[in-house]
Amino acid sequence: YQVIAAASIAERKSEHPLAKAIIAHAADFAVPTEEPDEFFYTPGKGVRASSRGEEILVGSKALLLEHGVKCANPLVGESADGASQVYVARAGRLLGSIRIADVLRPEAKQAVAAMRQMGVRTVLLSGDTQGATIGVGRELGVDEMVGELLPEQKASWVKDLRRKGRKVAMVGDGINDAPALVEADVGIAMGSGTDVARESADIILIGNDLSKFVETLRVARRCRGIIMQNFVGTLAVDSVGVGMAAFGLLNPLLAAIIHVVSELAFILNSTRLLPSRSQARH
Repeated sequence: YQVIAAASIAERKSEHPLAKAIIAHAADFAVPTEEPDEFFYTPGKGVRASSRGEEILVGSKALLLEHGVKCANPLVGESADGASQVYVARAGRLLGSIRIADVLRPEAKQAVAAMRQMGVRTVLLSGDTQGATIGVGRELGVDEMVGELLPEQKASWVKDLRRKGRKVAMVGDGINDAPALVEADVGIAMGSGTDVARESADIILIGNDLSKFVETLRVARRCRGIIMQNFVGTLAVDSVGVGMAAFGLLNPLLAAIIHVVSELAFILNSTRLLPSRSQARH
């Protein structure tokens, strides 16, 4: 009870998904709501708050060690089941830890599989422990999983991928994702994410459905393909017209017919991007 009570006070003002889970769990235990006197957030590590003159730390082991809290407690061990481990300390003393397991969104696995079929390489960058990141990544079916990353390290990963000539689309929803969203070729924030993430992104998806991102990618690729078809078609028609004119085979009437017919063909080709009736209803 003391662990949940202290954690709920410190996380009261946080927008992190783990904080929301802790607050919800505290409500299930009927823990009294209490606002912290002070609140400080360290990206990638956790939060520090004060209540009734006592300092409360909630976050990684690194955060507690920075503030002189010893974590050598036999009752508090590392999570072995892939869950995220959140340590809680109050007044310089370790109270315990909270294990929070990630629950995959229903559409997440199908979305990742669809991206792989489209030839898109997927990388999971997380601030959680390596064990938790690998567990979630394997269940999702992503190509590469990297955990225990600070926000600047996520951004560095994106920079390295771009330096290798890769085109990078970063999808995120938290404060820790903001630097990487800025560094990516295209930063995509989920509509349910934090304000900082939405402000850092180039594109905001409504809601939190990952399948919407897959559909957006499909539409973008199809749109680019049709644009290239029309562009190449225009060059081909113009080249034929110039050649015919050079040999005296093109009169004004035939030129007008070729122009009108080709333009109509390109317009009809572009109408393939219009949504079907079923898509329009959605």
